[in-house]
Amino acid sequence: MAQDNGLYEFTLGATGAKVKGRYTFSYILEDDEWKISHHHSSQMPEEIMPKGQQISSKETRDLFNLWNDALATLDPKQVAARYSKDAILLPTVSDEARTTPEGIEDYFTNFLKSKPQGIIKSGVTISDTPNWCKDAGIYEFTMGATGDVVAGRYTFVYIFEDNEWKIAHHHSSVMPEKLMADGAKLAEIESN
Repeated sequence: MAQDNGLYEFTLGATGAKVKGRYTFSYILEDDEWKISHHHSSQMPEEIMPKGQQISSKETRDLFNLWNDALATLDPKQVAARYSKDAILLPTVSDEARTTPEGIEDYFTNFLKSKPQGIIKSGVTISDTPNWCKDAGIYEFTMGATGDVVAGRYTFVYIFEDNEWKIAHHHSSVMPEKLMADGAKLAEIESN
């Protein structure tokens, strides 16, 4: 009996792809000839396990531009297509959390009537983990229909889904300063 264990690599002639694997061959002498009595072969685990899609901070920030470009089309279907299959949208001008593709599209059907276009004023991006990244900060929208400018806080969490970066979570809220000022005015009126 003889045994051979180790690592091998195959080049697939049809595609040129290389596949690494582990092997075990056990041989026995049969009829004056060495024959394989046992052969185990398995692909290397790191070849099977997903390595994860990496993205840089700049590329993460550029994902906002894809979403903003979708807003410019004024087509709610194109905007909703930027979101993952099980995304959560906590929108700026709706009390209703949107958790389905239909709900997200419905929100943008109304929101796009204002013809919004956004810019990021400041933010922090985190993109050092495979298959997801996030971007949070302050953005500002100019509503093309009215000329109004609205500042808000945002968080985008992106995932890599179907070979594309999609929004998995989006939270947007109006800056609280005006609400705080209105509250202070009310407190002053009530104290007089």
